[in-house]
Amino acid sequence: MRSDYHNRPAFETIAPKRAIAPLVFNSAHSGSDYPKRFLQMSKLDKVSIRLSEDAYVNDLFSRAPHLGAPLLHAHFPRAYLDVNREPYELDQTMFAEKLPSNYNVNSPRVKSGIGTLAKIVAQNKNIYSKKLTLEDAHMRIEGIYRPYHLTLQKLLTKTLEKFGIALLIDCHSMPNLSRPNPFHAKERTAPDIVLGDRHGTTCSKIIVDVIENHFSGNGLKVSRNRPYAGGFITNSYANPAHNIHAIQIEISRHLYMNEATFIKITNYNALKQIIDNLIKSLINLDIAALARIQSNAAQ
Repeated sequence: MRSDYHNRPAFETIAPKRAIAPLVFNSAHSGSDYPKRFLQMSKLDKVSIRLSEDAYVNDLFSRAPHLGAPLLHAHFPRAYLDVNREPYELDQTMFAEKLPSNYNVNSPRVKSGIGTLAKIVAQNKNIYSKKLTLEDAHMRIEGIYRPYHLTLQKLLTKTLEKFGIALLIDCHSMPNLSRPNPFHAKERTAPDIVLGDRHGTTCSKIIVDVIENHFSGNGLKVSRNRPYAGGFITNSYANPAHNIHAIQIEISRHLYMNEATFIKITNYNALKQIIDNLIKSLINLDIAALARIQSNAAQ
């Protein structure tokens, strides 16, 4: 099967003229290039299909390459393919053929309808009007998912080789948690920002402290690991013992956009400035020294 992105890139790496810090930024869910064939397969309208999209996150972090760190971001949408999952985390009920026995068909994410090829978007809306083929899954996973992860791995390896340490910032957005959500119970005091480090296992605590203090110092409510502790990417690439740290940042969409219309609100530029300043702060940090302090303290 020919790729739905045969005539355009499915994702893009925006590289700095010169990398000056051991940072890699990743935005895997901000893609908004919806293939025509995919839209024809869907029962959803052009607004509903976007409900799981991390709209504008790639733009919110777009200063990173100008400041000296690469940004990898998807053009394909999350509803089409989710690279923040295992490669074959699929729902058997979505496919006409029987899936191979080595596929993960029973994960909590699959059962929730949000596997590598999602069954639903947010608000529990089913995406497809008919069954998918295994060939379609192979096209998306082997043709786009695998190259995306290979690119991310190369960026981290190159960063590690140059600086002796690498910090992956996995950039996401989340629905306004002060409102009822199909996946998470309503919280009494909902956060604006959620930092996920897999409960202290994927990133130096001191680095996480710096990021939390930056957001809270700008008047934003920050939570750690609740309700998002970091996904497949954060967990898979992090290896602090070998100087690869990773943190997931979730930004509440109500801070910068109308969640019903996807239109930016007046606060958008103010939030972008906060993120620009965060990137500058991280680039100016001696990340290797901070990581050493954390390591020595743990011994």
